Amino acid sequence: MMRLVMMGTGTFAEPTLDALLAGPDEVVGVFTQPDRDTGTKRGSTRQVGRGMKEIAGERNIPVFQPESVNTPEGVAMLRGLSPDLLVVAAYGQILSTEVLGVPTAGAINVHGSLLPRYRGAAPVAAAILNGETEAGVTIIRISAGLDAGDMLAKGSLPVNEDTAGELEARLAPLGAQLAVETIARMKQGPVTGEKQDKALVTKAPKLKKEDGLIDWSKPAGRVVRQIRAMQPWPTAYTFLHRVGKPAIRLMITRASEITPTSSGMTGSMFVDEAGMLVIRAGENTAVQIVQLQPAGKKRMPSKEFLRGHPCGEDDRVGPEESHA
Repeated sequence: MMRLVMMGTGTFAEPTLDALLAGPDEVVGVFTQPDRDTGTKRGSTRQVGRGMKEIAGERNIPVFQPESVNTPEGVAMLRGLSPDLLVVAAYGQILSTEVLGVPTAGAINVHGSLLPRYRGAAPVAAAILNGETEAGVTIIRISAGLDAGDMLAKGSLPVNEDTAGELEARLAPLGAQLAVETIARMKQGPVTGEKQDKALVTKAPKLKKEDGLIDWSKPAGRVVRQIRAMQPWPTAYTFLHRVGKPAIRLMITRASEITPTSSGMTGSMFVDEAGMLVIRAGENTAVQIVQLQPAGKKRMPSKEFLRGHPCGEDDRVGPEESHA
């Protein structure tokens, strides 16, 4: 039996913790991010389901929430648990050499991409944004480099029309399964991993709010992928400019690509036969806005929004600053 410590945050990590708790090994502690005020989860964009703290609490597993596990205090917390193995999933902290030296069997990471593609904090969003037809999970042995360790297991799923949040939720149980299988192999003897091909490495850095700003000069397919990739955070957005009125920030939450029957300027708008708002994008393409959310309002179908904000021929969308 191994003594396991789980480190993770959010819905991507929760199935792995559930699987470890259901397995033959002893989970002796859980590290998760400090509690954040609802709606302002500083430092984390992760979706939260039941919560790592709550899952551990149900089984009386000790929970630790240091701002940084790499401080002397954090290392001392970990050392006091005498772990054999760390299991990490979307923890949100890069582990120091000192932390990695505590467990006798090292540490493994449940990473939400088909490495070596999309190393970093936002691999699922990057896969969608770049039009990948499949995404996956890789179990790696944690090393000094960011997501650079040897690959111990890998699995994939089709991307479909998922948002980043939906795809992450589908990948999470796969990650849990692969983690449990990998631990079972490690208990039988040394596990040889596959080196990552450095020539194939791509990055998926942490998302910023400005990553949600839509560039309507891009083709509609790219815009629609951005809308999916930016959910649940930071959410794709644009600004509606109407003649003689202040700009309105619009978050675009659901959209589809269509072929317009007429041409027009990028960022110009019209209403289609279904009564939905359509915005012209680059390369003579267009985006049908299925659902949006005006600043300070609830999400609504675009046709409902249009009832209070009729679309004029001189109206357009774009960055916040108006060039009219």
